[in-house]
Amino acid sequence: MVEQSINYDNLFRALADATRRDILARVAEKDLSISSLAKPYTMSFAAIAKHVSVLELAKLITKRRVGKEQIISAAPRTINQATKYLEVYEKTWNGRFDALENLLKNK
Repeated sequence: MVEQSINYDNLFRALADATRRDILARVAEKDLSISSLAKPYTMSFAAIAKHVSVLELAKLITKRRVGKEQIISAAPRTINQATKYLEVYEKTWNGRFDALENLLKNK
């Protein structure tokens, strides 16, 4: 079950950071310029740009240039692929929990 189109190590590493999850949530609502994206954070613009690079490497966002600004957009296809990947584990664990529940009920 190896998925070639995305790198799950990069994906989950990107999602492991709270700032990157927040950035992703914000661009999922609407496309933002990097400068708009950086405003609410107390870190440097360079630090935000690094977070954006990590998200881009994980294919969670895309960047495009509009005039002088870089616009950041969410890439829902990657999230959908990650969801499908995790559904296998969800089914496995749900099955195990159901079996445990049945075992405990029958004791």
